Amino acid sequence: MIPANASVFRLKDNAIARIFGRRQAVIGVIHALPLPGSPHYDGAPVQVLYDHARAEAERYRAGGVDGLIVENHGDIPFAKPDELGPETAATMAVMTELVRRETGLPVGVNVLANGAVQALAVAKASGAQFVRVNQWANAYVANEGFMEGKAGAASRYRSWLRAGDVAVFADVHVKHGAHAIVADRSLTELTRDAAFFDADAVIVTGQRTGDGANLDDLETVRGSTTLPVLVGSGVTPDNVAAILRFADAVIVASALKHEGGWWNEVDPVRLARFMEVVRAVRR
Repeated sequence: MIPANASVFRLKDNAIARIFGRRQAVIGVIHALPLPGSPHYDGAPVQVLYDHARAEAERYRAGGVDGLIVENHGDIPFAKPDELGPETAATMAVMTELVRRETGLPVGVNVLANGAVQALAVAKASGAQFVRVNQWANAYVANEGFMEGKAGAASRYRSWLRAGDVAVFADVHVKHGAHAIVADRSLTELTRDAAFFDADAVIVTGQRTGDGANLDDLETVRGSTTLPVLVGSGVTPDNVAAILRFADAVIVASALKHEGGWWNEVDPVRLARFMEVVRAVRR
């Protein structure tokens, strides 16, 4: 019998160790304010948006995180990839470059919703080292409607940009959606699909932003791939020790914000408590 975690693609280096210089990493999320072109953008000078992102980045850096990811979470309700305007990528590229320079930390990009090509453009322009793509292979029904995997087009674009050094962190069974379309494929097979389509790491989440990942699902994904595994939602000081038994990294935001709201600023006290737990348990 072939083991579930048997390689389905050529073996790769460990993207977490390569990017962050350690076996287990904490990645803080910068939830950008509404960007130009989004429903809640109020016309503020873009410098206000950049200053907010830089301030959040500095709070994360001072608190000891290993890296950051810049995300246009203020652009709710999100547009599908083909509906995103060039202003989104342009603004995020400047913002991400400023965050990278401000902190010196490894930085990634997530362009919502599922803007894989746009995220790669931002990463190339800003010097970011990874992108998060919520639907890399297969398809599901998202809040935005039917969402297809973008691996084919995005991989070709990455090659065209000569951006092979930009890693792809791909969600498996991503939050905020229904997966009835792929219900005949197990979580193990969905994980292997992401690896087969050349992802560099896979991400496990809960049902929505701030919702914890199921530990049984995390263990299943961990046993289904040789790629690094991350948890991308609902990580808290109370569950991070259990999560790091299986995960190579965590992407965390809500638990580190004032009152636990993703829309609030990073709370240094919450962040300090979280990192204290992480330092005591991680490898």
